[in-house]
Amino acid sequence: MIYIAICDDEKIILERIRQFVQDFFRTKNIQVRISLYLSGEELLRSERQIDILFLDIQMGKMDGMETARRMRGRGFRGEILFITILKEMVFRSFEVRPFDYLLKPLDRETFDSTMERLLAVMKQSETGKLFVQRGQEKLIISFQEIVYCEVIDRKIYLHLSTGEVVDYYEKMNQLVNRLDDRFYQCHRSYLVNLQHIQGFRNGTVSMRGGYEVPVSRLRRNEFSGVVLHYMKEWRS
Repeated sequence: MIYIAICDDEKIILERIRQFVQDFFRTKNIQVRISLYLSGEELLRSERQIDILFLDIQMGKMDGMETARRMRGRGFRGEILFITILKEMVFRSFEVRPFDYLLKPLDRETFDSTMERLLAVMKQSETGKLFVQRGQEKLIISFQEIVYCEVIDRKIYLHLSTGEVVDYYEKMNQLVNRLDDRFYQCHRSYLVNLQHIQGFRNGTVSMRGGYEVPVSRLRRNEFSGVVLHYMKEWRS
């Protein structure tokens, strides 16, 4: 799943970009979730996850450049694609590290070409994305979305923070090698995301969302140390 936000004060442009996005990712068999915003202020009030942000530069009270600065200032690491009428505006944008810009009026061919490049970069990057092949369907799942992973009969079940469960075929040891240090295999059948831990007692770890996952006897002492190390390193 890729989370996409589109922010533009013109509803016609919002709908046009949404259609372009839906059409492009449909051809890739990649699921997307799209959020629409009519102002930078509305976008900044949102707490939804965003992987790709389409942001109009020329907006009302708060323009796109200031919106992007504030987004980056609070830790936003997603990709930004500016939408603008004036090509010259993009030279003011380097400080907020945009991926690219799209000129109005929007052209589908240019849009698709830009998205092809962006998708290639996302696939090659190590920014915490898990690529899952499920039949003909391809999913891109942020590490942050994954609460815990479970293996049952050669099938992996990813329990996500949204409450969704994504299942596909893969061996647990292969999955472990594709994840980073925020994940710990607490049991031969379970892998937990340390970001979502809320408690650990009597051999059971409590996860955000009400999930409870067992920790094997052989790994309980090590698990306690891993959690302490995570709290020092990842949350510092």
